Amino acid sequence: MSAPFGRFFLPGPTEVLPEVLEAQLHPMIGHRGAATEALLRAVDQPLRSIFRTSRPVIISTSSATGLMEAAIRNGVRRRVLCLVNGAFSQRFADIAVACGKEAVVARVEPGRTFEADQLKQLLSESGADAVTLVHSESATGALNPLQELAAVVREADDVMLLVDGVTSVGGSPVETDAWGLDFVLTGSQKALALPPGLAFGVASERLLERARTLPARGIYFDLVPYVEQAAKHQTPYTPAISTLYTLHAQLGRLQANGGIEARWAAHRAMLECAERWIADHGASLGLEYLPAAGRRSWTVSCFRLLHAEPTGGAIAKRMEARGFTIAPGYGKLKDTTIRIGHMGDHTVAHLEECLAQLMEVLKRG
Repeated sequence: MSAPFGRFFLPGPTEVLPEVLEAQLHPMIGHRGAATEALLRAVDQPLRSIFRTSRPVIISTSSATGLMEAAIRNGVRRRVLCLVNGAFSQRFADIAVACGKEAVVARVEPGRTFEADQLKQLLSESGADAVTLVHSESATGALNPLQELAAVVREADDVMLLVDGVTSVGGSPVETDAWGLDFVLTGSQKALALPPGLAFGVASERLLERARTLPARGIYFDLVPYVEQAAKHQTPYTPAISTLYTLHAQLGRLQANGGIEARWAAHRAMLECAERWIADHGASLGLEYLPAAGRRSWTVSCFRLLHAEPTGGAIAKRMEARGFTIAPGYGKLKDTTIRIGHMGDHTVAHLEECLAQLMEVLKRG
């Protein structure tokens, strides 16, 4: 309960500042009353600034996976091209199949990204009416070039772009309106550094027009009533009110500290810190970046282990014994990689301390 801030480096949930957590202690209020309406009104414009949109930001009491399902149910007519470069982009494809859609799955090796010319060919061959992709694939630390990929999709006729921005929104540039994203989503427990429990998304008008024509978009994740209620500063179903208080507190902090551009700069600085560390020490410690330079997430660094021992899980346990939490690899990469989530309210100084401890762990073998 009294652990110092700055030692918890999972790629999510992210460490939450004590003063933000304390906002949950506000008294409960009626979710249809004036107080909740005022709370939702207060977070409206700050959320739009994070997503860089003039559109209302949907607030769902769910994990981000819920809004991934909403993206499929509201944005896909029949066939979707799923760009898979890791476990979470695979989840998007699995959701599409579970929702009864035809999924055309394109894969690249873990740590690799999709490029614009590649997507252009895939899209022309797929016959898909929508594309799913994960901007920042936290299983591999790879950052897809979203702006360039979005431009390719916009050139196609009536194809929706559905984006998992779970570890990019709030941590690196995501220009919802300027890049023409039809649906983009994130979760509260990532770069926004809030407790888990809320998901946020933005739907384009053309996606909503398509949604109104789809009969099987469900109830809880039907985006149409979410947007209608957001215009009234309401949610269609009971929101996680205590977590909304933490959102309000954190957005106030963000605005007071330079806004979203300053938040992006802080995350960029942490990525550059990790890159310098690997350049200086990676070879001697048996580590290298999994993704290529220029295609690395600003919020999650994934390092490949060049030796069979110790495994990613063993390294994470040794770090935990020192009071620091990092993640082993995810899925098939569990033993062969480690991941450090440098997002939210962490600083370069926090990350440097974590990396110093990691160096000691690896030197001891």
